Amino acid sequence: MNTPLVIAAHGTRLPEGQAACRALVARVASMLPGVEVVGAYVELDSPTIADAVAGALGGSAEGRVAVVPLMLGAGGHVLEDIPDAVAEGVAEVPGGRATRSRHLGPDPRLRSAVRQRIAAASGEWAAAETIVVFLGRGCSVADANADHVRLGRMLFEEGGYREVLPAFIQVTRPSLIGALDAAYATGTRRIVVSPNFLFPGRLQVWMEREVTAWAAAHPDVEARVADVIGDCDELAGVVVDRYREADALGGGPGAPVYLAGLDLAGRRVLVAGAGRVASRRLPVLLGVGAEVHVVAPEASELVKELAGQGRIVWSRRRVTAEDAADAWYVLAVTDDPDANALLVEVATQRHTFCVRADAAASGTARTPASASVGDLTVAVIGDRTPRRSAKARDTAVQAIAELGQS
Repeated sequence: MNTPLVIAAHGTRLPEGQAACRALVARVASMLPGVEVVGAYVELDSPTIADAVAGALGGSAEGRVAVVPLMLGAGGHVLEDIPDAVAEGVAEVPGGRATRSRHLGPDPRLRSAVRQRIAAASGEWAAAETIVVFLGRGCSVADANADHVRLGRMLFEEGGYREVLPAFIQVTRPSLIGALDAAYATGTRRIVVSPNFLFPGRLQVWMEREVTAWAAAHPDVEARVADVIGDCDELAGVVVDRYREADALGGGPGAPVYLAGLDLAGRRVLVAGAGRVASRRLPVLLGVGAEVHVVAPEASELVKELAGQGRIVWSRRRVTAEDAADAWYVLAVTDDPDANALLVEVATQRHTFCVRADAAASGTARTPASASVGDLTVAVIGDRTPRRSAKARDTAVQAIAELGQS
């Protein structure tokens, strides 16, 4: 029997939003014949994620369920609420197991869907004459907000618009009104507000209200609003792929990997990408004596500093398959899913282990949450919930430290 799928969505009170989410669940089910597909919600709708997980586990012959977070970014719901709800549901079924996929992220299919919505709203306008205000939810997790800004840049380069200005409807800045004012200051009079929302809901209502009021105060501007992503094949296809990733993990006891230590001293390591993830990995790699080659068109200040000191080699360009030659270990941590996938494929052909930051299950190695305690190294590889793994690591470190003092 196939592993049941629980799609963990946010939830809304608006009937049109509820209908759109349920339509997507039905569309995903039609693409996965023989799989029980259940929609569940963090809040505002039912069933809850915990109840859905427990119910699916109760009807699963193997006592296993796959959970896909229906979230565009890795905010608090992905990092905390959904993992907690899944754990609560699993606890209700003795012997039950659950595996979770990564969130939806900046998948090329979803970017295509957003560009289609922008094109429908802009109509006869030329892209080069149109400013897009790209509106995200906004949350207290800085990384999630940064991902939205990064996604806006990708849309700008792919869509050929005059400009793409990121904005947020709540919690953080720039606000929607602030972005509209910035667009107006450029002299453009053609603006499309594109919401990076999955379904109709209160955020869409707030957005439309604010755009209408702003446009009334600026009668010389035509401001149009693009539709949400909604129930579509592109979104359903990403969910199906995430389900297959989660299902492939197996849900057995512990993480589905063989934990080992690598001796990388004097050995070449390829790091594709030079952003925040690479910056976290570099000090550890250098600390064990690895010869690090970073390939990326742009780099963080740390990468620039290390390259200037001659401690790493930085090739300022896009990564290619040839960069993986002679590497003992590869970290695919670029913002381009296609480039990361290529590196995993090439490294696998050469029997070289490769970490893929944006899709851990697709790589052949994982990076643990680690720390040193005296002459010991503590490492935790979990279920792709970074905060949970870090908490487990810190707990272990504290316990070892207290043991040494006793």
